[in-house]
Amino acid sequence: QVQLVESGGGLVQAGGSLRLSCAVAGRTFRVYAMAWFRQGPGKERDFVAAINWRGDTTNYAVSVKGRFTISRDNAKNTVLLQMNSLKPEDTAIYFCATHRVRYSGASSSPGEYDYWGQGTQVTVSS
Repeated sequence: QVQLVESGGGLVQAGGSLRLSCAVAGRTFRVYAMAWFRQGPGKERDFVAAINWRGDTTNYAVSVKGRFTISRDNAKNTVLLQMNSLKPEDTAIYFCATHRVRYSGASSSPGEYDYWGQGTQVTVSS
């Protein structure tokens, strides 16, 4: 089975930073695109960032571009999300996901991802 475990969430003040980590087990990690999504209270799941299977292409939501950076460490089967200049509107549960096919691109569509982590809470106070 494929398992994803997010960590690194917490409570920070506006303008602060957090680094989220997602560890993947049970799959040949290096050949699958990875992505981060988030879901705020009473809202649908929104795309945040994605990185293609090779790690040379990234994709960001307009709302986080320039503030967040997605990266992957294939040696550790881990994808990271560095979040800087955090805003209260970034408050959400953050989920990582792995794409359903090999050699996949940095898609923003949640329907193209087949395995999801349990989520980690990020709260940004004003």
